[in-house]
Amino acid sequence: MTAPPRGLIVAAPSSGAGKTTVTLALLRLLAREGVTVRGAKSGPDYIDPRFHEAATGRACLNLDAWAMPPDRLAALAAGDGLLVIEGAMGLFDGAPPEGRGAVADLARLLALPVVLVIDAGRMAQSVAPLVAGFAGHDPAVRVAGVILNNVGSPHHAAMLRRALEPSGLPVLAALPRDAGLAMPSRHLGLVQAGERADLDAFLDKAADWLDAALERDALERIAAPLAEAPGALRMKPPAQVIAVARDQAFAFAYPHMLADWRSHGAELRFFSPLADEAVPEAGFTFLPGGYPELHAGRIAGNARFLDSLRKAAEAGPVHGECGGYMVLGQRLVDAEGQSHAMAGLLELDTSFQSRKLHLGYRELTDLGGPFGGRLAGHEFHYATTLRADGAPLYEARDAEGNILPPMGLRRGRVSGSFAHVIERRR
Repeated sequence: MTAPPRGLIVAAPSSGAGKTTVTLALLRLLAREGVTVRGAKSGPDYIDPRFHEAATGRACLNLDAWAMPPDRLAALAAGDGLLVIEGAMGLFDGAPPEGRGAVADLARLLALPVVLVIDAGRMAQSVAPLVAGFAGHDPAVRVAGVILNNVGSPHHAAMLRRALEPSGLPVLAALPRDAGLAMPSRHLGLVQAGERADLDAFLDKAADWLDAALERDALERIAAPLAEAPGALRMKPPAQVIAVARDQAFAFAYPHMLADWRSHGAELRFFSPLADEAVPEAGFTFLPGGYPELHAGRIAGNARFLDSLRKAAEAGPVHGECGGYMVLGQRLVDAEGQSHAMAGLLELDTSFQSRKLHLGYRELTDLGGPFGGRLAGHEFHYATTLRADGAPLYEARDAEGNILPPMGLRRGRVSGSFAHVIERRR
């Protein structure tokens, strides 16, 4: 008899506690033992899910409690085996003003228990009030266990365990400090999974690290059943044949959006701009975000790709998000100040020479782009706009409802913006 699907959430009091490493270790450990396990990531993140997929060999989706309604979240969470959701930021951290979209919202909406990862490297008895505060803050969010990370010694572990005994919460693992498990990062997060030649070795090392300390029986008791949910198809395809850029420079496409398009019968044709591949024949061309600034010189020299992109714009709609938007412009200035000619389809010049963080959820109203209607999205980039001339693509508000300047550009059949679309609003 097949076991019913179950799930749990790996969260922390703040970023930097090690929850990504712990999550990857757990996913790889269970997967290599033959357990049916899936990963998911809370919130708008394109990088961590690819590590989840490498650890399990299975697709990883984003679960965004700010952008997605409860039925959508339940439908995406549904599936076989064990679902391990990696939280973002701190457990109760979300969009302003009240923290909507936090990992805690997923715990409430999906009725899943939370495993709290604590960076215990610089504390001893103080771990007790920290854990007690998070466990008691919201009765609807059940903290069901603790993983102690960055533990200095067996004596340190014993002090931490004694301090937590009155809480009644199981300590699922006390993980020793290991500098070899540090994960290299870049300005938008971790270095991408596809850029790490040592990824499998890293994942196996992390799994061994967790395996030596994990209380498996306690973990098994914590996981809770997942509710059955009907499919919820939200994003209709902009065409029946869609060309999608996919490589290290254009890796930030949401899997749930691509899956929706396929479920509606669309055919997706992938191509690599970095390999100078021509845009496949299609009714719609999509350039997702990514890291084009790291490859700007190479992209500028890939005449076959750029010529085919200009021809694609003559045949049908072309849309770019964030990095893809920049490539549709006239020029991109890299961090060293070198200017690179891009496709020239939008009157747009962007630069990484003087970086500025743009971050936050966005409520969007499409003014003539490929998606139409009201949309939920997010913005996360360091590029600055030197020049942007033309009709705007979106009216925009932030998560608090404040009116923002219009976002993006549209020109004929070409459109783009720094906003990543997550979901269609009802």
